[in-house]
Amino acid sequence: MEEIEEGKKMTILIADDEARIRTLIAKYAAFEGYLTEEAEDGMQAVEMCRKKAYDLVIMDVMMPELDGFSAVREIRKERNVPVIMLSARGEEYDRIHGFEIGVDDYVVKPFSPRELMMRVSAVLKRSGGLTEAAEDIVKIGELEVNFTARRVSVEGRELDLSPKEYDLLFYMVRNRGIALTREKLISDVWGYDFFGDDRTLDTHIKLLRRELGPCADKITTLRGVGYRFEKD
Repeated sequence: MEEIEEGKKMTILIADDEARIRTLIAKYAAFEGYLTEEAEDGMQAVEMCRKKAYDLVIMDVMMPELDGFSAVREIRKERNVPVIMLSARGEEYDRIHGFEIGVDDYVVKPFSPRELMMRVSAVLKRSGGLTEAAEDIVKIGELEVNFTARRVSVEGRELDLSPKEYDLLFYMVRNRGIALTREKLISDVWGYDFFGDDRTLDTHIKLLRRELGPCADKITTLRGVGYRFEKD
């Protein structure tokens, strides 16, 4: 009976070249009921993800053999596992780069282990994606959004968006023409228990506009309120 219960627990891969960091995270993860496995560098993390499907990966940026960003790109080729990135650097460039390759959250060292576990819980709750219904394909000018196939194209060119960029765009298109407050976007796209800040939303809007190119103006900034996706 004990083995069956344990088998139901979610397993987290902790990839960090510092043993003390891995031990600390594993300790708090165990308190929360998660199983953990550890990787000492990016290359080992990639190999472990190729052999096993983890529920979530906590990945450090600066590691020997293969850095965290490169490791995530390799993992993403085969698995769409949620990823929380750890880094001693909090510059906007690093956060943007992380979100571009599909990282779900970005935590700057030193961090609170308890807060990290709350972020883990939030990401795991969101990892199933948003529930969509009604429309299948929406065309707005040169923009075409296929909800079922999870594809987006502009002027016939298919876009390669990160998982969260897809979620954000799909939500805004579903609610086009409606003024969406920053709080509404964060709570509905990231979840009520999201522990980031407004910069996360702004960064994704910036990246999304860049990907949309000639259709970037479909996203209108509402000063002091949030954003609106135009109907036409």
